[in-house]
Amino acid sequence: MPTYQMRQDVYENLSLAQLAHDFDTIYSSAYSVSLFTNWQDEIFNQVWLKSKLTNDQTFSLGEDFFGAKTAKENLHPVPGVGAKNCTAQLGVPGDWLDRMPHFRMDFTPSKGQELQSEYILAREHAYDALCALSKIRKHIAPHLFISEVRTIAQDELWLSPSYKQDSVAFHFTWQEKWEQVQQVLPLIEAQLEPFQAKPHWGKLFTTSPSKIQSLYEKMPAFQQLASSKQGCSQSVGTLVSVSKSQL
Repeated sequence: MPTYQMRQDVYENLSLAQLAHDFDTIYSSAYSVSLFTNWQDEIFNQVWLKSKLTNDQTFSLGEDFFGAKTAKENLHPVPGVGAKNCTAQLGVPGDWLDRMPHFRMDFTPSKGQELQSEYILAREHAYDALCALSKIRKHIAPHLFISEVRTIAQDELWLSPSYKQDSVAFHFTWQEKWEQVQQVLPLIEAQLEPFQAKPHWGKLFTTSPSKIQSLYEKMPAFQQLASSKQGCSQSVGTLVSVSKSQL
């Protein structure tokens, strides 16, 4: 698509309760929306709104966003960390590639030394799942740098966590303490189990292989396809060997 301009605005202290009836409105309020929480309280420390601009469009989002207040300076998602690594905020227009990422391309992303987990579930369960996690926040918070809540559009990829469902993702950026994190992950997975949450394939989780396989309706078809492809490869290899032996 043609290149475009964006602006990024950050708000502070959005109540979890606000999402009970306004989740879809909040997540439809900009081109990209991320909520950040350290799970200390039932509060999202920051709301990041990335808005697409057209034809040199300018606008103001106002001082209040569903009870959250506009930030007066650039912020890092992790409380207490300086914002020099982050992309420009405060509504300053810029190229999309300098606004869509949270972090500048020439700087260290996120915290740096960290562990990561992420769980994806149907968007319709977002608020109830967040409330379920809030019940164990005293176990999450001590080992966490920050947690991000984002949404994902559905797709048609067989082993995608968002296969045929609009989704919400709960991301956890952990302190680099695997022994402690390893104890917390099963608690999170138990709270999210009623919502059929799928762990991100490339991040840390403790969900069993059998449980994961049961969450993917196309897993049997994928396994059958993989098996047939393997059979084809073996057949080709046999034919090549036979051909060579006949030379």
